[in-house]
Amino acid sequence: MFERVLSFLRDLPATGHARPSADDPRVAASALLYHVMNADGVRQDVEWERFKEILAETYSVSGEELDALAAAGERADNEAIDLYAFTSVLKRDLDAEARKAFIGLMWEIVYADGELHELEDNTVWRVAELIGVERHDRIEARQKAAAEAPGARGKSSDE
Repeated sequence: MFERVLSFLRDLPATGHARPSADDPRVAASALLYHVMNADGVRQDVEWERFKEILAETYSVSGEELDALAAAGERADNEAIDLYAFTSVLKRDLDAEARKAFIGLMWEIVYADGELHELEDNTVWRVAELIGVERHDRIEARQKAAAEAPGARGKSSDE
């Protein structure tokens, strides 16, 4: 099923703008992933690498195209005043299963450094709420990511 969701995400249309915009689902996803990576105020190399791996795997991009998508996500997040511009794009363009899978990707970035910070937890909670992912699905995705992250520490406010 996860492969089907990744396939769906890969097939999302780009909007055709010369410069990628937040209306492009890929940029919206990149911006949200970038945002959660920086939620605790510390961007570690392991988080950056996982962020780029997720973009590469999800969208089948590499090299300059990967760098451009990562930069577009960073730029969009830095220019945004809230998360709604990004979450509304994903809610519109992703079905329920793809939205759940996206929350799982966010948790993978959160746990890339082996720790759960309360600001990261809160960010994933807010994004999940905005894109319509149920609490139990968010918790299940967090538990899966935590179990797959060796030495993971931290408790979610949901537990």
